[in-house]
Amino acid sequence: MTPTISYAYAVARDADGSLEKALSGLPGVAEAPVHLVRVERSDNVVVAVSPVPERDFQETALRAHLEDLDWLESVARAHHRVIEALAARTAVLPLRLATVYLDDERVRLMLQARREMFAGRLSDLAAQVEWGVKVYVEVDAETERPAGPPADAGLSPGRAYLSRRRAQRHAREDAYREAEQAAERVEAAARAYAVDRVQHRPQQGELARGPGENVINDAYLVPLQHAEDFRTDAMQAAEGLPGVRVEVTGPWAPYSFATLAETEPLKRVTP
Repeated sequence: MTPTISYAYAVARDADGSLEKALSGLPGVAEAPVHLVRVERSDNVVVAVSPVPERDFQETALRAHLEDLDWLESVARAHHRVIEALAARTAVLPLRLATVYLDDERVRLMLQARREMFAGRLSDLAAQVEWGVKVYVEVDAETERPAGPPADAGLSPGRAYLSRRRAQRHAREDAYREAEQAAERVEAAARAYAVDRVQHRPQQGELARGPGENVINDAYLVPLQHAEDFRTDAMQAAEGLPGVRVEVTGPWAPYSFATLAETEPLKRVTP
């Protein structure tokens, strides 16, 4: 029999005792079944867990796997699938990808030590969703703008080149100013509907998707009853700003707001 360790997805509130049934048949990481760990049978604060192969998640192997983008994507999809299934039914605190413990008893001890803190945070996040908002400066949009006078406008080739470069620089500056305007519109929507914000580092390189430069990458916590109002306003933030694109994603479980800053982060326990 393959040795296993416990992979923890999230802390959740099982108010009516229906979560176990809702998760039945849902494949988790490594196609493993998902079950709930709780301190006592009657406790409604639970951790969603799967048994995963020890050989893939012990520290050395995990470090190597994290360099394998296909493996990482598979784990991330399963992780997200379980969390979304929970979030569709209850308040949830997503845990970091690849949070593992030696066994369910270690998960239970962790939950017992931090139960009151988890319960308080679950209450704070009840009936709230996360929206992601990214603002992009569209590089392609700059090239469509006038790049200065043509070479036959009486300028020498050198002066014509400098004129074009100056116009391109001004176009880029205009695009950044427009991005600031879009950000101000998103913030206005946040003041009306959101209760919290987390500012993430703008995405670059392989993490960046689509055209343009990502200059703002924020997450907003919005009460469920205002979720669509916030989305509508945020989606309109780039209207009339040709050098800017705004991308709104969600609604998600509150990944960005689940961190309990007043405690040490959950430690990955490995053999």
